[in-house]
Amino acid sequence: MARPRTFDEDRALEGAMRAFWESGYEATSTRDLCEATGLGRSSVYNAFDGKRELFVRALGHYMEQKDAKLFELLERDLPIREKVRVLLQSVAEGDPGEPPGCLVVNSMVELAPRDPEIAEILRRDQERRFEALRAAIGLARARGELGPGKDPAALARFVAAVVSGMRVAARAGGDRAALEAIAATALDAF
Repeated sequence: MARPRTFDEDRALEGAMRAFWESGYEATSTRDLCEATGLGRSSVYNAFDGKRELFVRALGHYMEQKDAKLFELLERDLPIREKVRVLLQSVAEGDPGEPPGCLVVNSMVELAPRDPEIAEILRRDQERRFEALRAAIGLARARGELGPGKDPAALARFVAAVVSGMRVAARAGGDRAALEAIAATALDAF
């Protein structure tokens, strides 16, 4: 009979997510994960089948959190320009309690080129976010908020690229003023 778990799995995933976000997959050691999750080495391997599976779970945890915020914003009763402004401003401001950058973007660069399973997870997440943005922009165009020459798919890809670029700039040490300038320039597309 298996022994019941005596730890909070969500808390462990949150700790692992932050460790991977801060240092990347390769640079995060098992020791780092033990410290971040509060679990012993054997517990990490027993509960999550090792570092890679823990990473996949932590990445999913991250995507759920970030996607929920994006989808909630896109469903608000606001003009599309305001939705995009709020999104870009939130990226420029960052969250002082979080590591800079983005675990998804970091993983696209670090892991996707050589790990087909991770690449597929990231592609599916990217597609969900793209479709949500495209739908919101398409609805705004149908309501007359954007001119008929504005392509919702192209604008959605543009916003996604700007957000990713801003997150890379933040990770590289870009200051808030620089990120706000990028956001203001991007907002001109709307």
